[in-house]
Amino acid sequence: MQEILDAILAEQYDALAGLAVPDHYRGVTVHADEAEMFDGIPSHEKDPRKSLHLDEVPTPELGPGEAIVAVMASAINYNTVWTSIFEPISTFEFLRRYGRISSLTKRHDLPYHVVGSDLAGVVLRTGPGVNAWKPGDQVVAHCLSVELESPDGHDDTMLDPQQRIWGFETNFGGLAELALVKSNQLMPKPAHLTWEEAACPGLVNSTAYRQLVSHHGAGMKQGDTVLIWGASGGLGSYATQFVLNGGAIPICVVSSPAKAEICRAMGAELIIDRNAEGYRFWSDEHTQDQKEWKRFGAKIRELTGGDDPDIVFEHPGRETFGASVYVARRGGTIVTCASTSGYEHTYDNRYLWMNLKRIVGSHFANYRESYEANRLIDKALIHPTLSKVYPLGETGRAAMDVHGNTHQGKVGVLALAPEEGLGVSDPEKRERHIDAINRFRGV
Repeated sequence: MQEILDAILAEQYDALAGLAVPDHYRGVTVHADEAEMFDGIPSHEKDPRKSLHLDEVPTPELGPGEAIVAVMASAINYNTVWTSIFEPISTFEFLRRYGRISSLTKRHDLPYHVVGSDLAGVVLRTGPGVNAWKPGDQVVAHCLSVELESPDGHDDTMLDPQQRIWGFETNFGGLAELALVKSNQLMPKPAHLTWEEAACPGLVNSTAYRQLVSHHGAGMKQGDTVLIWGASGGLGSYATQFVLNGGAIPICVVSSPAKAEICRAMGAELIIDRNAEGYRFWSDEHTQDQKEWKRFGAKIRELTGGDDPDIVFEHPGRETFGASVYVARRGGTIVTCASTSGYEHTYDNRYLWMNLKRIVGSHFANYRESYEANRLIDKALIHPTLSKVYPLGETGRAAMDVHGNTHQGKVGVLALAPEEGLGVSDPEKRERHIDAINRFRGV
C-alpha cells in the first residue's frame, strides 16, 4: 500500500499498473454480530463511534465491468449514519439480498460491511470489459449501482429493479483505503480541487441536481421560488447553489445565525431561522399544529413579497412535511429525497388535491444526472461545501457530527491521503475560485 501511495504522491500515475494490489486493506466497517447493539435505545442516543470499526479486510476479487480504486479521501453521508445505527433496518439485509443475484454479487454478502458512498482517488485495476478507464486515472465516484439486465432501467437507470446505493446497499464502499466500484460509477476528478474537496460533493450534489434541476425531479426554471430545508447542510448547501446558479430564488430555512450567515455567503437573501422564529409544527407527538403552518407561510410571503414557493426541497420528512405541503403554491411541487426526522409523513390532503399540488419522490440520480452534476463542479459553477476533515480512524466521530447535526455542509474523511491539501493539478483555476471553495471551512 505504501508503494501505491508513494507513486500517487509523486504523481507517477503510469507506474500504478505495474504495482501489486494489496490482498488486504483498511476499511471502516459495521459487524453483523453487532446489529442489535442499539436495540431499545432512542435513535438520537445511538452512537456511531461504538459501531463503526477500522478493520483490516481482504481485497475483493475484481469482476467484469469493475474497478479497484485507491481511495485518497471520502465523506460522510446520512446513509453512513443509518448504517452505523442499524436503521431503519440492518444493511446486512441489503447485502444478503444482493448476494442472492449471482456468484459475483455473492462477494458482497459478508459478516462485515465496508461502508461509504463517496470517494476521490486513483484507479489501480480494471476488470474485463472496461475500456473507458485505466490504472492511473484520477477519479471520483457516484454511488449508483445497477445491473441493467431488465428493460425497466434503460430509460432512467434509477428505475432498474436492481438499483442500489454503493457502500450502503452494497459492500466495499469508499470509507477505506481501497474500494470496489462498477466502472460506470467513475467520473473525472475536478483538477482544481484537493482529494478531500473532490470527494465530498458526489452523493449530495447528484441528489440535489436530480431533485431540483432534472426533469425527473422538480424541473426548476428561472424565476422559481424554492423553499430549502436545512439550506446550509450536506444536501441543502448544494440545493442553494443550484437554485442561485439556475436563476431561481432560494428561501433558506436554517436553525442558527451561523448557518444563516453561510447562506448569505453563498448569495441567498431570503432566510428563515426556524429556531429564532420558534416554529413548532407538532403540538404533541401525534398532532400537528396548523396554526404554525400558517405562521410559517406568512413569513415566507413576507420575505418574497407575497409569493408562495413553486418548489419545496424536502428531506427532513416527518417533522416538516405537513408544513411543506401547506406552504407550496397552488400547482406547486414538493420534492422529497429523504426522511431524516422520521419516515411516516402526515399532511392535510385538502391542501394537496384542492390546490393541485404534486409530491415527487426523488432518489439519488442516474448516470447522466451524476455526470452533469460533477461537470458543474469541474466547471467551478458549483463548489464543494466541505467544512471539516477527519482521518480514517476517526470516521465514527465524523458520523457522530452528522448524526447530531453539529456540522455544516459536508464532513470529509482522509483515507490514503496523509494530509489535507493534496491532489490539485490546476492551481490557477483553483486560485480564481478559492474563496468559494473555502466558504464552509472552519465553520
